[in-house]
Amino acid sequence: MSSAAAIRAYRGPAVFSIGLRPFFLFSALWSAIAGPLWIYAFLGGGQVGLGWHVHEMLFGYAGGIIVGFLLTAVPNWTGRLPVVGLPLALLFSLWLAGRAAMLAVALNAEAAATTWPAIIDGLFLVAVAGVIWREVLAGRNWRNLPVAMMVTVLALANIGFHLEAGAGGVGNLSTRLGLSVVSLLIALIGGRVTPSFTRNWQLKRGGPLPAVAGRYDTITLIVTAAGLLAWSIQPAHPTSGALLLAAGVLNLIRLIRWRGEATLAEPLVLILHLGYLWLAAGLVLLGLAVLAPAHVLPSVGVHALTAGAIGVMTLAIMTRSSRGHTGRPLTAGKTDILIYGLINAAALTRVVGGLMPDAYNPLLIASVGLWSAAFLAFVISYAPILLTPRLGRG
Repeated sequence: MSSAAAIRAYRGPAVFSIGLRPFFLFSALWSAIAGPLWIYAFLGGGQVGLGWHVHEMLFGYAGGIIVGFLLTAVPNWTGRLPVVGLPLALLFSLWLAGRAAMLAVALNAEAAATTWPAIIDGLFLVAVAGVIWREVLAGRNWRNLPVAMMVTVLALANIGFHLEAGAGGVGNLSTRLGLSVVSLLIALIGGRVTPSFTRNWQLKRGGPLPAVAGRYDTITLIVTAAGLLAWSIQPAHPTSGALLLAAGVLNLIRLIRWRGEATLAEPLVLILHLGYLWLAAGLVLLGLAVLAPAHVLPSVGVHALTAGAIGVMTLAIMTRSSRGHTGRPLTAGKTDILIYGLINAAALTRVVGGLMPDAYNPLLIASVGLWSAAFLAFVISYAPILLTPRLGRG
């Protein structure tokens, strides 16, 4: 039985019929809630701290979206049956328990002094890494071994975050490593789907086709991985800055080769190019922050990667995949265009805020408001799609 046939044959609750459904919907909801919770605390009205904010955006939200995407994509890559029904519900429950545990740590000093929240939260990505390894190895899908490796490193970075916090420190190394893994996944997977979807769309219109993947893409990924690894270990070393700057330029050229200017008529495709543009910009800005710290703060590059690359690219994938896997037309509606505008405005406002210290707080508040509005719009628009059976299912 093929992956698609297995999904069609499933007869349980629609939300657990495919990996993207629970993880896309509830990760988006969590993202819409977590931002205001943190900004409220930042302004002096609550208890959640910066560490919680960083962890939940990186390992909670982004981790959930990555898992939802991979549980959907890996069966197509390997030809094996997808994780659906009870096993999917159990994985989702682990993710949900992790969010509850981390919120308990942030709000309750007694919970923060125990190890159980870290164990609960850490189990989720470890379990997912085990599932991905099983599927890739059983399917002999060697091309995606790097994906399994990166999910494993993300799981280890999450564990490292808890170990650093438990030792009384801030999870700086683990945070950099986690952000590097997610950024590299965007370069790898975004580097597959963006030109692929662009090519499919252009073939229907007779427009210019993106460059075929080849040696240039491999070199770009190697330099990107080297730069992110160097920055994770030595964030202030000039070599790290030079590699990040080179990676940003290489990724920008890579993006130009995909002919994104020809996709202006279809926002569902164009948004993928914009998400990748944020990746290239984030790498350049992070490199400049290392090489010229007096002029560019590290937070500017970090937020170009987080609010920009992660925020925009995840919503790009979420909207397109949710439509494609539920039988909806692969074209953006008015709400999708609103979502894309809101998330790009949130990212731009967050980055500009780091360059304008006098306007930092107002721009930060505006960015969080735009961010939450984007994800709330996704939840409102896509909940009916993700909670009900696929169109045309017999």
